[in-house]
Amino acid sequence: MNTVLSKKSTIARTAIIDAALVAAACLIPTLSHITALPLYKLNPMLLVLLTGMIAVRSRTNAFLLAVLLPVVSMLAVGMPTPLKALCMAAELLTIVGAYTALQRMWKAAAARPWASFVAIVAAMLCGKGVYYALKALVIAPDALVTTPIATQAVVALVAATLFCTAQYLIARSK
Repeated sequence: MNTVLSKKSTIARTAIIDAALVAAACLIPTLSHITALPLYKLNPMLLVLLTGMIAVRSRTNAFLLAVLLPVVSMLAVGMPTPLKALCMAAELLTIVGAYTALQRMWKAAAARPWASFVAIVAAMLCGKGVYYALKALVIAPDALVTTPIATQAVVALVAATLFCTAQYLIARSK
């Protein structure tokens, strides 16, 4: 009986977290338009996905979020455009898949915090490769890079650092 209740509460907790994350992903484009700040340069979908990966330790849920975030945002607020949502979903799916594969290769990532950092940075690089390859194919190769590479690199390194720090602190508190 306790196992059933525990599983139901875990599912409810995950659903609440996912709903909040999807809502955040939908609010970011709206905030960007209202404030005229180019928040897209901070790669908000990636930040929301990483938050979800920390808050809900489920690979299946991470894959679900990778698809839901850009698609629901596109449907709810019209941003990103359909083709860009496809590219973003592919990027986020690649990040989750590559990170998962690298974590499995380095099973003792908790014992080696650098492994988690290297894994998430490598996964982000793979994701960007997929994103730009798809963007070149389905959108417009002449407007391929709209956010400066230096900005993307800084955002990725800060996101990876925050992600790994959160993982380390969670593992240490157990």
